[in-house]
Amino acid sequence: MKKKIIILAGDPNSINSEIIYKSWKKLNNSIKKRIYIISNYSLLQSQFKKLNYRIKLEKVRKFNEDNNNNKLKILDINLNYKDPFNIERKKASKFILKCLDLAHNLALKSETAGLVNCAISKNLLNKQKIGVTEYLASKSSLKNDSEVMLIMNNKLSVSPITTHINIKDISKKLKKELIINKVKTIEFWYQKKFKKKAKIAILGLNPHNAELRETSEERKIIIPAINKLKKLGININGPLVSDTIFINDYKKFDVIVGMFHDQVLAPFKALFKFNAINITLGLKYLRVSPDHGVAKNLIGKNIADTTSLLQCINFINKFGK
Repeated sequence: MKKKIIILAGDPNSINSEIIYKSWKKLNNSIKKRIYIISNYSLLQSQFKKLNYRIKLEKVRKFNEDNNNNKLKILDINLNYKDPFNIERKKASKFILKCLDLAHNLALKSETAGLVNCAISKNLLNKQKIGVTEYLASKSSLKNDSEVMLIMNNKLSVSPITTHINIKDISKKLKKELIINKVKTIEFWYQKKFKKKAKIAILGLNPHNAELRETSEERKIIIPAINKLKKLGININGPLVSDTIFINDYKKFDVIVGMFHDQVLAPFKALFKFNAINITLGLKYLRVSPDHGVAKNLIGKNIADTTSLLQCINFINKFGK
């Protein structure tokens, strides 16, 4: 049997059960047999019933438990609840952390192709003050200059050097070594997965790159990092200005690297909507997630878009270890 695909059902107060069901209906049988969902068995049953979805579930006790049917296999995590779409934050947080830990441990196994985690509200990880990208990196004992958030589709990828931090802290966080290490991780991954040298654009931090003033981050940090990366043979251009690159010039590159989260994610999503997946580079396994949030405002409306989750599953099916 081919390697297994783990799907972490994610935040219980979300559209995740809807997009899991809709995606499941579109998958072929050979992929269905490889999928294991990490969630609470009873919770998914209740959510599907509320949504009026008819789907056969099977609770499995062991990850390597194989069968020849096409039931949705659930690795059960304990959760007590009353309303299946209104789990109190404390319970949901404890539940999500257990799910993440199990997903991480299973993803490390040789029989696993990769991990998909559906959307998780960051307030469920608020004690850690990090997102899922950083949580899984910490579980893998990665330094924070080793993990990379890459948002990609078949037209473009974008990656922020800093991820889930406040705007006022970005300048303090930026370091020459941080930029170098993250770009090297991107280049290594492109060569490993796609057998190609990536064409990389790197943006400055300030409007108009601060006119390249001597005291700017561009002159002190970003340009020295670019020069070092060029000496390493990496195909990199910059620093480019962020207010124009997404008009048309983005088409010249495989990857655009920005200095902070919304500098690259906001224009990317404006261009491509849900046509993207979120990949964490640097882990010992392939981890992807849909490029959207929990969308609590859409719960029960049966209008959630499955595009990104299907792309995640298909990506692991194609590129999984």
